[in-house]
Amino acid sequence: MADIPVSEFEARLGRIQASMRVAGLDALFFNTEAEIRYFTGFRTLFWQSPTRPWFLVVPSSGRPVAVIPEIGAALMRGCFVGEVRTWSSPHPDDDGISLIADALRPYARIGMPMGRETALRMPLSAFQTLRETLYGSQFVDATAIVRRQRMVKSEAEIAAIADICDVASRAFAAAPSLFRQGQTLADAFRAFKIKLLTEGAEDVPYLVGGAGQGGYADVISPPSDQPLENGDILMLDTGATLGGYFCDFDRNFAIGKASDQSRRAHETLHRATEAALAIARPGRTCRDLFEAMAGVIGEGGGDVGRYGHGLGMQLTEPPSLVAFDNTVLEPGMVLTLEPGMGLGKGRIMVTEENIVIRDGPPQLLSQRATPDLPVIGG
Repeated sequence: MADIPVSEFEARLGRIQASMRVAGLDALFFNTEAEIRYFTGFRTLFWQSPTRPWFLVVPSSGRPVAVIPEIGAALMRGCFVGEVRTWSSPHPDDDGISLIADALRPYARIGMPMGRETALRMPLSAFQTLRETLYGSQFVDATAIVRRQRMVKSEAEIAAIADICDVASRAFAAAPSLFRQGQTLADAFRAFKIKLLTEGAEDVPYLVGGAGQGGYADVISPPSDQPLENGDILMLDTGATLGGYFCDFDRNFAIGKASDQSRRAHETLHRATEAALAIARPGRTCRDLFEAMAGVIGEGGGDVGRYGHGLGMQLTEPPSLVAFDNTVLEPGMVLTLEPGMGLGKGRIMVTEENIVIRDGPPQLLSQRATPDLPVIGG
């Protein structure tokens, strides 16, 4: 739990318990990594294994109760919890269900995330057994109160995100020495990942991008051995981490030369971001930011999805910058501004920045891209 001070977890617990009392909830039940880490500080890569379930109960008063496999006991006991209950897992018949049922039995109304961008990280059959065992309790959707709290970051969280954004900004600034014509896309990815790590990133769990003449089509596949050619646009989008928090922004580079269309597209996306920055103030909505960017890009830009999202302990968090999200912006929200546009023939271009909503103009966490498309090796 050394990433963030105990006082941070005390404040988080106090806020969520106040919200629980207003919502009439006796306890919250979590079994997903982000929520368990948010309320306890329990941070481990062991979540990569789907073998074992992990549970947390946040009562309406008192510290959280962790119900976890014995393998995690030593780490969890150093975290912000009041009690740790364990079992030997994997278990052939009862992988923690009787223990979590006992922990939840005193509570009549149990909240858990059930809405958009949530998931159940335990076997569905086990959850059905849990509900049947606790037939006197009611499980209700607590997405709104958990989401509302996690969307607004504390200064400690913002500082952690700012640190990893600084790392990624320094790595991007080294692009002229990292990328070159004839280099394979896979080698470009590898060089950039190494640079992120040497600049201080703890991990690089997310690195995507693409390359192509005048733009790129596929930005989610693993990088290929196709060499970068004169006139290609190379885009890298990184979600590097430090202290358990993500950055998430991209940069575009022309290899050798840039076409007029590519230059215009990059400048248009820069203006779209500027339009969002101009109105990103408390009281405006996610829809407002989306419409500001869409107004610059125009109908000819095509449909490339949302224009940004929340950011923090997860690469993408609520809210979304889309036309249907009317979430009101508040100071402390960390967002990505991610306008994109189609360039014809299946090609697109996307730019991205990371910001914090403040009282007044937003704070940029990523080092702002220039309106001019950078050219490497020209």
